[in-house]
Amino acid sequence: MSGTLNLKNVSDVAAAADIIDLQHKIEAMKNGTMDGERFRHFRLTRGVYGQRQKDVQMFRTKIPFGRLTTAQLTRLADVSEKYTNGNLHLTTRQNVQLHHIKLEDTPGVWTELSEVGVTARGACGNTVRNLTASAVAGIDPDELFDVSPYVQATYEYFLRNAISQDMGRKIKPAFSSSDKDSAYTYFHDFGFIPRINEEGERGFKVVIGGGLGAQSIVAPVAYEFLHEDKIIPFMEAGVRVFDRHGEREKRHKARMKFLVKKLGLEGFMQLVEAEMKALPYQTYKIDRHTVPLGAPVAAGKVAPVDFVYNQEKYDAWLGANVFEQKQKGFYGVNLRLALGDIGAERARRFAALVKAYAADDIRITVNQGFSLRFVRKEHLPHLFNQLDALNLGEPGFDTIMDITACPGTDTCALGVTNSTGLTTKLEEVLRTEYPHLVNERNIKIKISGCMNSCGQHMAANIGFHGSSIKRGALVFPAMQVVIGGGVDPQGNGYVADRVIKTPTKQIPDVVRTLLADYEDNGGEFQYFNDYYQQQGKKYFYNLLKDLAKVEALSPEYLQDWGEVTDYVQDIGVGECAGVSLDLVSTIVNDAKERIELAKEDLAKNNYAFSIYNSYTSLIIGAKALLLSADVKCNTHSGIITDFDQHYIATGNFQLADGFTAFADLVYQIQGNEPKAEFATSYLAQAAAFFAKVVSTREKQVRAGAVDAEKLVVDQFYKA
Repeated sequence: MSGTLNLKNVSDVAAAADIIDLQHKIEAMKNGTMDGERFRHFRLTRGVYGQRQKDVQMFRTKIPFGRLTTAQLTRLADVSEKYTNGNLHLTTRQNVQLHHIKLEDTPGVWTELSEVGVTARGACGNTVRNLTASAVAGIDPDELFDVSPYVQATYEYFLRNAISQDMGRKIKPAFSSSDKDSAYTYFHDFGFIPRINEEGERGFKVVIGGGLGAQSIVAPVAYEFLHEDKIIPFMEAGVRVFDRHGEREKRHKARMKFLVKKLGLEGFMQLVEAEMKALPYQTYKIDRHTVPLGAPVAAGKVAPVDFVYNQEKYDAWLGANVFEQKQKGFYGVNLRLALGDIGAERARRFAALVKAYAADDIRITVNQGFSLRFVRKEHLPHLFNQLDALNLGEPGFDTIMDITACPGTDTCALGVTNSTGLTTKLEEVLRTEYPHLVNERNIKIKISGCMNSCGQHMAANIGFHGSSIKRGALVFPAMQVVIGGGVDPQGNGYVADRVIKTPTKQIPDVVRTLLADYEDNGGEFQYFNDYYQQQGKKYFYNLLKDLAKVEALSPEYLQDWGEVTDYVQDIGVGECAGVSLDLVSTIVNDAKERIELAKEDLAKNNYAFSIYNSYTSLIIGAKALLLSADVKCNTHSGIITDFDQHYIATGNFQLADGFTAFADLVYQIQGNEPKAEFATSYLAQAAAFFAKVVSTREKQVRAGAVDAEKLVVDQFYKA
């Protein structure tokens, strides 16, 4: 532990409270007064995530739409040097991750980042995660309007919101600036694309229930046009539906995409409508001016220069990485960043360049790079020369040359194979053997270390995810080859097909084979996926099947990329979905905590939060008694039904205030507006119910009907 925290420069009261709470919980876990599983559940929602390596953590920030100031980037660099290995890792969710951090240092890390407005709250765990958006929002020549203020407002609304702190799984939203869908809304839980109706009103096309991973689903359209003032109420209602009806036991089925598929879009939307009365806002007006565009560097500040150190590279960079903004005369500049990694000193020098040549508004891109804005044309040669000196001037941003990859086995417990080593090799192959493809945007390559798609492989024209192949007792590191995903030129989203599995050392030849075939036979097809669809999955399987054979492979194929020893499959337990609680008594205490939170919110006149915490206390209390009676619990709605069946109908539990059904008590939340009178009465009812839960359980224990410390984590409940 780094000692007493110095929070005097943290102006955000809520952030300071989060940091103090984290430190206290670490101390409680270390001295044994807080259960380790409970602590893990807590720390995840504070951005502290276990790594593959023992006794170190990944610390993830939450940066809405990837927007950083130069001061924030500089502070991230300083913190990474002070507390860890000095590397910043940019993610496909437009976050920055720091790796190899000691648990006791995390409050200090958060403190120093909070001083410049960077948080970790809700960066991991079963929360509304970071909201992503097109990195060019605000300067995109194709956009109808800037989505940045809408993303910022939505981020602020759900940060610490009571409805989204303990769901069955995470929720991932995205906003694209235009129909080109550069933010990949089609594979998000909530996706928003700008629209303007015939009356000139702003709104959004809304898609819901998309996702990648082992079972990828394209999000269906919920609205062709939803007024801008209704997007936050709609999203809150949708989150409430997911929280109440979403799966909590079977982790692999606990995403919103499966709930939408199970209920059908119409059924899901009916439940959304039923939640509307309970919302604190029926409409929520968003201030369009909360995210300024940023000011360009003054004209004449930098003397014009025509000379560049590498003219050929500069010309390629101009063609692939630079575009004229919708603000004529100014240019957006996109930067490739190998593996999404940038060292502290290079990050500081880069931040200084931004201040000299561009607006103080850096956007992390969804393909792990940077995007700058408001660069003057006469400053482009200067900027390129200095970026190139920092190894940030590589052409080919968002082309086939620019491979997206997760950290894989470098740090992730779920990693099966080394995605970063393969990425480095493939980029070398493309750079040396296919320089003519530097502007090829119709083929994107993405790599994940496992099937969970953190590298977005299922949204790639050519994608790979970690796997293995056996030959007798030998195990070869392998990659599953997927083809046909991504966003087509018309903005339609597709998920890739799994075609074949090959050893990782064969993947460069897989890419060579696919490109040679496309160049030889796909001439009439401008877009790679059109050629893939015409030829079909079987064609590509036959094209690649010889590369999948392992019978005659030499010993070097037993080594993964970047490794010098033979591959040993070592898959740990990931923490992406949060964790489950293990004792009924622990769950009862959770119900008590929700009552206390409801009281605090009521005292602050925060009626909606108070009501939702009372609701959650009712659910948790009922769940505790059901689990103690060996009744499985996997959804909130199921808990309500089962409690009526196993406790109310049997006479084992009598409700107060004249209620004859637990469902009637709980579902008051849907029929009442979030006002003081209802918040007060609902809290009183929840408190009375909790007291009865405690007394009922005590009677059960005394009678020997249940164990005092019944373990339920493996048998009945996994959230």
